[in-house]
Order: sequence, then structure tokens, then C-alpha cells
Amino acid sequence: MPTLTGRYVRLEPLGQSHHDGLCEAIRDGELWKLPVTLVPHPDDVRGWIGDAQAAATAGTDLAFATVDLATGRIAGSTRFLKMVPEHRRLEIGWTFIGRSWQRTAVNTEAKLLMLTHAFETLGTHRVELLTDVRNSASRAAIARIGGVQEGVLRRHMVMPDGWVRDSVLFSLTDTDWPAAKAALAARLDR
Repeated sequence: MPTLTGRYVRLEPLGQSHHDGLCEAIRDGELWKLPVTLVPHPDDVRGWIGDAQAAATAGTDLAFATVDLATGRIAGSTRFLKMVPEHRRLEIGWTFIGRSWQRTAVNTEAKLLMLTHAFETLGTHRVELLTDVRNSASRAAIARIGGVQEGVLRRHMVMPDGWVRDSVLFSLTDTDWPAAKAALAARLDR
């Protein structure tokens, strides 16, 4: 599994060695309490990492710890999931960043690294991103990185609190990628 490194962030293959840092990032903003996201409670992180590693072994997911290069601290996590190599598509999801790193270069560069890897190394044609219809901040962030909203998956999934979530589906395709890459690079240079 690759390590993806930029100027501000390093995406390391997720392992149990990231446990304590992930718990700290999750506590930064009490991310597990946000009703519009799926972030594990700090008490459940060890099992969550184990599940991610099992999915990597099965070939469906590649999970990363997001490391802030300036501090060496773990800022959060993200992953490729629902990888379908025969159709050259995948999803980016399970992304969370501690409050201290939100609206910084960390998440922007992490997405740039992931999308570059997806389109330029894996030869992906399509990357999907889904978010809760109620999560306006996430929807805006996905649009900022070049995601095109395709529609709403109604009553798509049951959230931990029992809420039946509608999910907004975004995508980027290989034909979108050159313009999206240039825009992301320009955002990082500002």
C-alpha cells in the first residue's frame, strides 16, 4: 500500500500504530457526536482500524492516516473504498479531520494526493464522494475540489442514531481531472 506525501500532509497506510493519534484527532471536536458523519468513538477505533485492514486485505478499500507534516500529528483519516478495478471506479470516503485542521491545507492536499493517485496511478475513470444531505459544509468542500453533484440517493443508509439518511452523490471523472487538479494546486499555492 502506498504512502502519499505532499508539502503539508502525508497519507500513511492505516495501522494500529495510528490508534492513539487517531483518537486524539477524533476527540478534537468530538467528531463521533456529529450526526451527519460516520466517525468512530475513540473507544471503538482499534476495531475500526482492524475492519479497515481487513477491507484492504480483501482489496476493496485502502485506508490512510492523515498526518500533518508541520506537527507530525495525526489530523484524521481517509480512504479509498468500494474499489471496482474492472470498471475503473472507486469512492473516497470515511474522511474526517480534527477540528484544529478543518479549513486548512491538510484536507485540500489530502484530496489532491488521493485524486492524483486514483487518476494517474490507478487509472481510475470515476471517483465518487457521498455525504449526508444535511452536511452543507461537506457538500461545499466536495464542490470546491471539483466534485460534480449528480443527485440524491434517497433513504440511502441508517445512521448510528437511527436517522435514515439521504446521501448526496458527487463524482469526478478522468475528463474532469485536469481542471480539478489545476484548481486544487492553485488553492494550495494561496
